[in-house]
Amino acid sequence: MKLLLKPLQFVYAIYASILFLGIMLLILPPIFLASLFGRIKGGNIIFYFLWFWSNSWFPLVGMRVKRIYKCEKNNEPCIYVVNHRSYLDAALAVGVMRLPFRPLGKIELKKVPLFGFIYKNSVVLVDRSNAKARSRSVREMMNTLKEGVSILIFPEGTTNETDKPLQPFHNGAFRIAIETQTPIQPVLYLDNGTRLPHSGFFKINPGRCRIVYLPPVPVKGLGMDDLPALKQQVFDIMEKELISWK
Repeated sequence: MKLLLKPLQFVYAIYASILFLGIMLLILPPIFLASLFGRIKGGNIIFYFLWFWSNSWFPLVGMRVKRIYKCEKNNEPCIYVVNHRSYLDAALAVGVMRLPFRPLGKIELKKVPLFGFIYKNSVVLVDRSNAKARSRSVREMMNTLKEGVSILIFPEGTTNETDKPLQPFHNGAFRIAIETQTPIQPVLYLDNGTRLPHSGFFKINPGRCRIVYLPPVPVKGLGMDDLPALKQQVFDIMEKELISWK
């Protein structure tokens, strides 16, 4: 049976990649025009095209997106803290997170042909090469929040390829939350690691993609001394919820 399914898996992966690139090429010209309107206004316009991209591609490849709310919907700027299991996470985020928002992204990816242009105009680039570059990224995140735009951060820093629900969190999201007094909104992507495993693109498969929105964690009044406790609090909330969905 597995031998019979392999050709179908290959055809599906090719189909999914052609659609992904096709929609990207379709929205590239208006994204170029939107980029002329500046980092905030232009970036917000770009995300509506990315929203179209995500909400077209997922249904067309047979991935059923389901939102599960364990909190009231909120229109205030926040810091989304999301678990990271798959390269699919970023593609899903632009379709399911409340606009406007900006994800953090590695600066190296802006060099990818075509995609790199969209990427550098739609994320807050993180350059970890030196302390000065890291400080510049933090300042941009803080300025973005002041403009009423939310930030999305994968606090694990990289895709989780272990058998544990979460990898240890980095400090960045929690430091920025405290410095800007911006609430943290934990969000879980439950199925992306199954839909597109880290073992390879040709393992991509159709099915459900569930998103769980957890209650916000307030940070008002907290100082830097509270950072370790805040980080552990959010980690515990997300880990417990992930385990409950297994």
